[in-house]
This record gives sequence, C-alpha cells and structure tokens, in this order.
Amino acid sequence: MITGASSGIGETVSRMVHRLGANVALAARSADKLEAIAHDLGARTCAWVLDVSDEAAVGEVFRQIRERFGPVDVLINNAGFGSFEPVSEANSAILRGMMDVNYFGMVHCTRAVLTDMLARRSGHIVNVASVAGKFATAKSAGYSATKHAVLGFTNALRQELHGSGVHVTAVNPGPVQTAFFEIADPEGGYVNNVRSIMVSPERVAQAMIRGIEKRKAEVNVPGWLGAAAGIGQLLPAGLVNGFASRFLRLK
Repeated sequence: MITGASSGIGETVSRMVHRLGANVALAARSADKLEAIAHDLGARTCAWVLDVSDEAAVGEVFRQIRERFGPVDVLINNAGFGSFEPVSEANSAILRGMMDVNYFGMVHCTRAVLTDMLARRSGHIVNVASVAGKFATAKSAGYSATKHAVLGFTNALRQELHGSGVHVTAVNPGPVQTAFFEIADPEGGYVNNVRSIMVSPERVAQAMIRGIEKRKAEVNVPGWLGAAAGIGQLLPAGLVNGFASRFLRLK
C-alpha cells in the first residue's frame, strides 16, 4: 500500500515494486493520475482516491484493500506536501494542512494496518520523512516541524514494536526532482540553489526498497546529506545557527 502514489517518489516506487511481483494498492488525491498509473500497471493493481488526513476515509479504504488483497504486508506512508516561507508570512491554514497530511495522515494509515500486522507478527511500515526532519533550515519551519514529528513517531513506534515481527523504516530524502517544488518553491529559487545535490525519485525508490529488504531502521538519500544532518544535530546550537545563517539560507 503506497500513499501519495500519483507522482514522484510514490509513483516510482509503485512501479518498481509492481515489477518485483507485488500486489500494489495505490492511494492519492489525484483521481486522473491514479487511474492512468493503475491502467498502465494492469494486473495486481488497484487504486483509491484518498485524502489521508481524513481518518474515517482512511479506515474505509484500508477495509476495502483488506477485502481485495488481504492484510497489507508493506505500508509506504509517502503522502505529503511542503510550503517554504518565513514564519512571519506563513498561512495558518497551510501550516495546519501540512501537519494534517504529512503527520496525521501517516498516523492514520499506520494505525489502520497495525492491528493486522501485530496479529500476524509480520509486516513493514515505511514512513517517508525528510532530511529536513533532522536538520531544519530557514523558511521551512512548518514543513520541517511535520517531518520532525514523523521521525519522532517513527522512532518511538520502532521501539514499541521491537520483537513483534513488525519492522519500521524511516526514509529521509534530501531535495528530490519531483513536482513537490511546484507548491513548495513556485518561483524556483530554492531549486536553482540546490540543483547540484538533487536526487532522482528512482534513486530514492531504489534505496527505499533496499531498506525494506534489509529491514533498515533508517535510509538517508543521499547518504552524505543524512550524515551531515546528523553531525549538525551534535553541534552546539549557536555554532550551527551561525553556519546556517551564512551558508544554508537557500530557500
């Protein structure tokens, strides 16, 4: 089951796991794109229009998936969006919307599969967070907050499920070449600044699949950026802020 499956990372990993022989359930808000992808993939595929922030709708879709395919073996919580702007200029509705989709949507979907996975002592939950969830930078306060929440939830859930047979992986991409930035960065300034370090959705999807196969706790793409974010977490806040103000104001 893959949320946010109508484009970008979600679409790419959907196609990859389908080629590997999986039954694939696609979910996203874009009906036309979903239908086109499901038609293209053909057998072993079904699609649902779903707003993951709607807990009741999530429950109903997962009930239908269970009836169609049986219990979900792997859940990939990929749905999300971002908006980059200073806190002083941020729209409250957009800030709330990001939290509803990026964080609560992930929570709703996770809870929808967890009972079955625990009963079978088998399953894998993959939460797509972000390097921004490990190291926040200027103009991404709202978005980074949602991804910090995703990582906090993921890390705590992994501890809860230790020894249960259910595995949990956090995937932390850096900037990815997707339509994400059409909303997050409509003027293109940030994209131009980070173009040299952007990765393809194929690279993220491949790393995600390897993470599932090897039951990794965390996958960072690119790896060096995840390592740099980890080092940033260890440094004194004053030093990091001074560095960030000079070199990381890219948005």
